[in-house]
Amino acid sequence: MLTLLRREYAQLVTSGAQLLLLLIAAKLHTHTGWLVCLGLTAFISLFAWMSALRRLRVVRDTPTSRIASAAQGYVELIGRGKLMPDKPLLSKLTALPCLWYRYKIETRTGRNDWRTEDSGESYGFFMLEDDTGQCIIDPSGAEILTQHKETWTDLDYRYTEWLLLQLDNIYAIGHFRTFGGSSATQDANEEVKKVLDEWKQDMPELRKRFDLNNNGDIDMEEWVLARQAAKREAAKRMAAERAEPDVNYLLRPPDGRLFMVSNIPQEKIKRRYWFWVWAHLAIFFGALGGVGWLLSHRVI
Repeated sequence: MLTLLRREYAQLVTSGAQLLLLLIAAKLHTHTGWLVCLGLTAFISLFAWMSALRRLRVVRDTPTSRIASAAQGYVELIGRGKLMPDKPLLSKLTALPCLWYRYKIETRTGRNDWRTEDSGESYGFFMLEDDTGQCIIDPSGAEILTQHKETWTDLDYRYTEWLLLQLDNIYAIGHFRTFGGSSATQDANEEVKKVLDEWKQDMPELRKRFDLNNNGDIDMEEWVLARQAAKREAAKRMAAERAEPDVNYLLRPPDGRLFMVSNIPQEKIKRRYWFWVWAHLAIFFGALGGVGWLLSHRVI
């Protein structure tokens, strides 16, 4: 639910919510109506200004990392989008191969009124590649900005689809994690204990291997032999784990920081947020001035 609210609010930052409130106030045309709508406009604008400023600072101040040398944690990556080789994804409405899609189907309820019948988006992984390596992106919980949007109508239905396409230049910021041999944390004693615990699950087999005097029990000397064998098995398992190839992921940050994926160039994203920082600040002070004027005048 919180992810949904964050996404909807990200859209609100660049929406006409304030204009809608002004239209409602004009329609009501009462002192109270104007006061409430202007107050809400100021509140929304302040909230939107803080959000746009926070995003601007993150996009502007986070240095771009190369995948091969990226530190574990919060990073910014730029590269080319690629489909997962074993899991091709087709968009919901146009069946185009894509990295990600969002769609909305609406039904006409009036001349200019539409009701949403169905909507959704994909959550499959896709890859980002730069000159140094590859990273798998899990888009779950991400704010996705895209230049690819198509809208068309068919009789009383309107269809809208947003896409990220293969070979798009992808800008992404989120939590970078590497899983594999180089990131494996190994404890030899714990691994030996794990091996012995597994062997103890099949005591007949354990006695068959280490009950050398055939007395039906494993005495102290035989346990020493069993532990030495477990050490050798643990060493083999740890060597195999270290040999596993590294796989890089970009995920939703666990601390709630901005998680964004976009095919819009970084500089254009900065300009967009810079514009909305000043626009919402101007709307905030304009609405606040209107509230002040209304409080000093009882009748419109």
